[in-house]
Amino acid sequence: MKDVVLDLQKVGMLKVIDKEVDPYLEMAEIHFQTYEKKGPALLFTNIKNSPFPSVSNIYGTHERIEYIFRKTLPKIKKVIQLKADPSRAFKKPWKYVDAAWTAFQALPQKQIGKSPSMFGQTTISKLPQIQSWPDDGGAFITLPQVCTLPPGSCNAMLTNVGMYRIQLSGNDYNMDKEIGLHYQLHRGIGVHHALYKTSYDPFKVSIFVGGHPAHTFSAIMPMPEGISELTFAGMLAGRKFRYSFDDLGYFISSDADFVITGTIDKETLKPEGPFGDHLGYYSLQHDFPLVHVERVYHRKDAIWHFTAVGRPPQEDSGFGYLIHQLVDDLKESEFPGLKSIHAVDEAGVHPLLLAVGSERYMPFREPKPEEILTIASRILGSGQTSLAKYLMIAAPLQNEKLECADPMAFMDYILRRIDWKRDLHFITSTTIDTLDYSGDGWNAGSKVIFACHGKCIRDLATSLTGFSVLEQKYTCKLPFAGILCIKLGVFQNYTHAEEEINDLKSQLELIPMESIPLVVICDDVDFISASASNWLWVTFTRSNPAADIYGGGSYTFQKHWGCKGPLIIDARIKPHHAPPLIRHKEISQSVAKWLNV
Repeated sequence: MKDVVLDLQKVGMLKVIDKEVDPYLEMAEIHFQTYEKKGPALLFTNIKNSPFPSVSNIYGTHERIEYIFRKTLPKIKKVIQLKADPSRAFKKPWKYVDAAWTAFQALPQKQIGKSPSMFGQTTISKLPQIQSWPDDGGAFITLPQVCTLPPGSCNAMLTNVGMYRIQLSGNDYNMDKEIGLHYQLHRGIGVHHALYKTSYDPFKVSIFVGGHPAHTFSAIMPMPEGISELTFAGMLAGRKFRYSFDDLGYFISSDADFVITGTIDKETLKPEGPFGDHLGYYSLQHDFPLVHVERVYHRKDAIWHFTAVGRPPQEDSGFGYLIHQLVDDLKESEFPGLKSIHAVDEAGVHPLLLAVGSERYMPFREPKPEEILTIASRILGSGQTSLAKYLMIAAPLQNEKLECADPMAFMDYILRRIDWKRDLHFITSTTIDTLDYSGDGWNAGSKVIFACHGKCIRDLATSLTGFSVLEQKYTCKLPFAGILCIKLGVFQNYTHAEEEINDLKSQLELIPMESIPLVVICDDVDFISASASNWLWVTFTRSNPAADIYGGGSYTFQKHWGCKGPLIIDARIKPHHAPPLIRHKEISQSVAKWLNV
């Protein structure tokens, strides 16, 4: 990490902050304000109550990401291109001749003797106790690389390395002796945890912080099960992932700045959280596994690597950009017929997924969604994309061009063509993202597919001219073509909501609504209408499809729900929702006075 910091500083991509900073809210606030201005990476050299410097915002701009990985990204893209289409090696052998060597030289390398990471030892309480939000349960590691092995194994190729939230302090944790481990659905560590539940072996865990930025990114990269994150880390870093085992048998990264070792309690859980998370809300306190801390190693020149997360976009949005750069060539082989896919960052990533697919099933008859429904099923049955709550997939006609990188342009395309009677497909009583509290229980909610293929069937209204009846009865705005936002009273319960919406539907039936196919009910019309980012965030993080979607002239036929329109999404805050993140006003003002980005 020190090498990276010096490199960024040399080219003017890093700012050093020498004044004493408080890890309680102030460091995160400095980070937030710097990121918002597309500012440099930040090196904090004087942190209250900690002897260690800290760095953040390394991934804060696409330019900086591309600079850090400038030597290795082109090589990895070749390896991924070959995986997607091995025939490329025969078509252009001179282009891919070095791809096999790139993969081979990245295999993890075991070192004999003492690891550089074991220069010294410290305690949990001396690490930077960074708390980003006022109601967080304590200090957290926000960029950990959590490494586990299956029972009885010392094979580095069998490691699972994931970015699972680590709580360092607060709640009921015994300081310096216990920390919390939070992991969610579809995480590889869960496989190891299940194996250890039936084993007598202690469930050892090693938590790395720092090292090459490639190692941090490898912990977030969605790797196929059975493929080592360490090999990928070696390819992206441009050198093998070096490791050793300490005298207690813990797996040690030789390049990490810090290594926390300990054992995961197989039975005992302790309350973890709350934590201000990347959907823009607090993830609430829940019982999660407990880690009994053994040792805390650090390098001689250790730098603590952290980020601050909150309502997107934030620094961790850079991970999504890098993932897209790397795996774009794989989408067709992983999802046959898929042309492009985009997780909408402004909507919290998992709540809204956009996709463009092919429609080749029956090209000789009137177009309607067919093949894209099979593509959608595969998307919702695969790894991280299975966490999508709203999946909107479209197949353009032959003379049309369609991309999904621009969410509002994609929404405009959908709304001009979708048939609400036919093109909605719900999955009810299922699992959703752990951090999404829009459902009726923890990890519980629903999903919906919007499938669109066909000719334009409606024009979209661009003003409320002609809708004076609505303006007289409701506070409403039309922030985007065909999308009406209406304020109703504070949400009380679903019985009362149905009565309110039935009344609204009766009003909508009095006027022609063909040009307004989508109505979003909200708490604050001005806020949701202020920007596309606000509209995407409110609409898709505050609604659970099966519970919060209504429609004018709705009906059910052979278990299929549809409506004549408009479609109505109730995106008001519900009593069971997690509270939104609000920054500390005084600290924000204080930082703004002296921070010169």
